[in-house]
Amino acid sequence: MPIFLLYLIEAQGQSLAPKYSNEFLQIGVGARALGMGGAQVSNVRDVTAAYWNPAGILGVKHEHEFSLMHAEYFAGIAKYDYAGYTTAIDEENQIAISLIRFGVDDIPDTRFLYDANGALNYNNIQFFNAADYAMILSYARDFSDIVKIGVNTKVIHRNVGKFANAWGFGLDLGGIVLLDEWRVGVMLRDVTTTFNSWFHNAEMVREVYAQTNNEVPINSTELTLPRAIFSLTRDIWLTEEIQMQAILDLETTFDGQRNTIVRSNLLSVDPRMGLEVAYKNLVYLRGGAGNVQRIKNFDASYSTAFQPSFGVGFLLNGLVHIDYAMSDIGSISQTPYSHIFSVKVGLNQHKDNYRIYKGWDKKPN
Repeated sequence: MPIFLLYLIEAQGQSLAPKYSNEFLQIGVGARALGMGGAQVSNVRDVTAAYWNPAGILGVKHEHEFSLMHAEYFAGIAKYDYAGYTTAIDEENQIAISLIRFGVDDIPDTRFLYDANGALNYNNIQFFNAADYAMILSYARDFSDIVKIGVNTKVIHRNVGKFANAWGFGLDLGGIVLLDEWRVGVMLRDVTTTFNSWFHNAEMVREVYAQTNNEVPINSTELTLPRAIFSLTRDIWLTEEIQMQAILDLETTFDGQRNTIVRSNLLSVDPRMGLEVAYKNLVYLRGGAGNVQRIKNFDASYSTAFQPSFGVGFLLNGLVHIDYAMSDIGSISQTPYSHIFSVKVGLNQHKDNYRIYKGWDKKPN
């Protein structure tokens, strides 16, 4: 059996609250957001808000909005796909559904590479997938022109071929406050903790684990601890045609000390910054940075590394957004940049007096 498979089963068999549980849900969705370093909580106002901050889906300008994204990481080994849809119930309520898959496909299973006679037979190699899935159901309510609140219900399924699988459930809570040129956002992820219950088909790997002196995995429950993201957006109109948005997100975790700018035994804070410049709301230039870490070099000196990102976007016929982002998800380990594409389509734009325009599109006098 490949070492990669042994690692997956052992890592996913841990119980209680590992520091990096369900990390595939921390990658992010939408090339616009990823081109801005993932700083979105107070800024987002489209279908992808169902992921970043469900309160933001109240800012969608169309009766129906769809989005698709595809990205490949680690030189194409891992594939990440997203699909989302949102629609309004009425002038005060909005719903959305999001589907996410992150997986590594066609992993070779070499347990039967040698037949009963000890002969090498490559025809005996089988293949399996290791994939994580999430379905996010979102609901948002417009409490006033200023205050928007949203909630996510998450259903999670993870599997490593026929060797192990898990089901999980969790909740997120988000809010946005709209001011004249400022927006304030809060996102509480896994607010009640998110659990994954793992089932291991131990008989399939018992012999291999015995030969390699590994413990046979047992069924377990994995908990994802809550985290909070505090966000601030500043809208700046440079001219009548050029608008700039600057965003700062502060992601706070409570699972012990991490390698972040602000860290303690109680909590760690990881900042993310994003910038977008729009021309006539037709062409967009974006940049961002996050995941700032202090790295110890081989000569015992220290250096600072961060994750940069860049992006562009275009609005076609007032309905179709085409977005592209280039993000280095692993600058620490010198992995190559990843290219991310997404498309967003809006149908049936709301009339001007519809609730979505209240507080979202203010211009300075």
